[in-house]
This record gives sequence, structure tokens and C-alpha cells, in this order.
Amino acid sequence: MFLSFNLFIVLAHITLAVARRSVNRYQDLVANTIPAGQRHNDTLATRTSLQIKKPNRSRRTGAKQVARLQNRSRLASESSTPARHPRVNAAPTPQPTGPSSVSTTVHITSVTDFALLLPVNDGELISDAESDAVAYCTIGSNCQNTFPADFVTGAVVSEASDGSYIQITGCLDPGKFHFAQDDAGGQMDVRFPNGAKCTFGGYGASFIEQVEPSANRFCLRCCASANDQVNCNSHNDKAGCPIAVPGTYDFGGVSCS
Repeated sequence: MFLSFNLFIVLAHITLAVARRSVNRYQDLVANTIPAGQRHNDTLATRTSLQIKKPNRSRRTGAKQVARLQNRSRLASESSTPARHPRVNAAPTPQPTGPSSVSTTVHITSVTDFALLLPVNDGELISDAESDAVAYCTIGSNCQNTFPADFVTGAVVSEASDGSYIQITGCLDPGKFHFAQDDAGGQMDVRFPNGAKCTFGGYGASFIEQVEPSANRFCLRCCASANDQVNCNSHNDKAGCPIAVPGTYDFGGVSCS
């Protein structure tokens, strides 16, 4: 019985030794089969995969970026939208009113020989004088009423190269005439006053005259033909001289542009 127990102990030691040798051989086999560099990379990959991933941060749009986007959108919109130009009223010129009259006839010969239709009553607005304005002219011209001395402070006469019109543009001193105070002005043409005409084109031919006391300015353009809405557009009656009759309104020390 004692012998059997000792034999059992010896067999147990032998079995344990064999098991340890098998484990060591397996470890050596793994070590010899997998290259060292690959074992290192696998370790880094495993370590990286185990790290806690940080949540993705949403990109916030700052105020400057918003402004850039809005400006880019505005520029794109402007480039795609065609420019709008004001429409020109090319409706026919109204027919003259009343028979031709010498008292309502204007002319342009030179800066020292021309006439304008002006209010006949003291303090009358030009817009109210459309029905009763009369011709006033430079001293020495052949007309009944003349401008006061130093009324015209600067003027220039010009003509179209094709002879379609003649015009005079200039500055005036409203204090020399009986204009209404702070009168913004108005327009005379073939409609008003009755029988109005310009000698350049004759009765019925288009002409426009604007006098603007508050701007110290006047203009007169006489066209050679009737219903000339290209050169004598009577529908620019509220536009002012620089638009209705483009020309010179600066004369050195005198300006009314």
C-alpha cells in the first residue's frame, strides 16, 4: 500500500512536467510564427480600439461666416437680376392749345437774344402761370416785356448737330424778378399757355421750357418738328432742367447745377 502511494506521487510529477513543457512549446511556437513588428502593431491597434472615442463636435457657424454667406447670396442675386432702368414716357406730345400768339412766343438766337415764358402777376407760382404766362426777353430783343437787369447770371446756347433742336441753359437771380417765394418752378410747352410756340420750329413744333427759381435755374429747348418726344419730351415736366434739358449749368463763379 505504501508502494502504491509513492507510485501515485511519481506519476503526478511526471504528468505536471509534461504539461508545462507543452505550454512552453506553444508559447515558443507563437513567438516564432508572428513577427515582432506585427505583434507590436496588433498591440497598438488593440490599444487604439479600446480608447474612448471623443464625440464629434458640430461645426458652429460664426457671425463672420454668416455675413460672408449673406453677402455671397446678395451678390449672386444681383448678378442674376438684370438692371432696371426707368421707363421713358414716349406718349405723343399734346396738341397746341389756342391760336398762335406773339405774346406767348419764345425764341433763341444767342445768350443776349432769347425769350422765356414767365408769370405776369407778382408772387404768382410758375405752375399757376401756365394759363397766363407771357414772353419776357433780353434787353434789346424785339418783345414787349424784358428781363430785369442782371436777371440772367450765366447762359449758354447749343444746337444739335443734325439741326433737330436748339437750346439755352443757364442760371438766374430769382430776387430780380417777381417770383413767388420758394417757388420750385414748373414747365411751359405747346399746351400752356394758349398759343405758345418757339420760332425755331414754328407753331405746333415741340418745345419745353422749365424755370426753377428755388434752384436759380432755367432751360429752354426748341425742336424743329412736332411730337418730338426724343429731344423735347414734354412728360419730363417734374424732372428738373438737368434731366429735361441736359446742358451746362456751371459758369465759373456761378453754378446752378
